[in-house]
Amino acid sequence: MNENVLDILMYLFENYFSEPMDEEPDQSALKTELVEAGFAEPKVKKAFSWLEGLADQQSGATAERSGRPSHGSVRIFTDEEQHKMTRDARGFLTFLEDSGVVDANTRELLVDRLMALDSDEIDAEALSWVLLMVLHNSPGQEGAYVWVEDMIFDRMDGVFH
Repeated sequence: MNENVLDILMYLFENYFSEPMDEEPDQSALKTELVEAGFAEPKVKKAFSWLEGLADQQSGATAERSGRPSHGSVRIFTDEEQHKMTRDARGFLTFLEDSGVVDANTRELLVDRLMALDSDEIDAEALSWVLLMVLHNSPGQEGAYVWVEDMIFDRMDGVFH
C-alpha cells in the first residue's frame, strides 16, 4: 500500500473522530487496527505523532495568544512553504482567511500542520482535509467546521458551490 500520513489521518478522521464518542479510543488498539488494515507501521506512528503535534499546538494556541499574528496581518509564505504548498492551496488558504472562515491564528496552526505532513506537495484538497481536522476540536469554530465539511463532501459528491 502506497499511503502517506494524510491517508491515515483521513481514515482515522472519517472512522473515529468525525462523530462525538463516549470515550476516547485506545491508541494502541487503533495503531494495531491500522497496521492490520494494511497501513505501514512507520506511517501509522508518524500519523499519531502528527495528531499529538496538533493537540500540542491547539493547547498552546488557547493558552498563549501573545506572539501570534493579529487580525488583518499579511502572511508571506517561506520558500519551503511555497515549494510544498501548491499555488492553488496557498490561494485557497488566502480565500478562507479573507472570507472569515479561518483567522490568523488558525491559519498559522494549519500551515504548521500542513508542513508537518510527509507529502512532497500539498494541494487545496489536502489543505481542506487538514483544516477540517484542525477545526474539529477548536472551540468557537463550529460554523467554520460545518462550512468546510459541507464543501468537502459536496465536492466528493460532484457538486462544488
